[in-house]
Amino acid sequence: MTTRQRAALRAMANTIDPVLHIGKDGINDNLVKQAWDALEARELIKVTVQKNAPMDAREACAELCGRVHAEAVQVIGSRFVIYRQARKDSKIRLEDL
Repeated sequence: MTTRQRAALRAMANTIDPVLHIGKDGINDNLVKQAWDALEARELIKVTVQKNAPMDAREACAELCGRVHAEAVQVIGSRFVIYRQARKDSKIRLEDL
């Protein structure tokens, strides 16, 4: 992902609300399934890490990206944005950004 593509995705993520919340259970199989489904539907999602989570936002972003085969777009405070192109009917194509 180039810097220009990352900047375009960050701009798109400004207006979206967090879809997932990582709490005291951390990143479990259920959360990974929800993230996978959300990425297939939206391609770009925002995630919030709660204060009682066992990890910070950077660690959570790295782990979740690895488990759902996504790319990190941005980490700010307790929130992060990840992107993965949908397998069918992709709306956001990196080549077009």
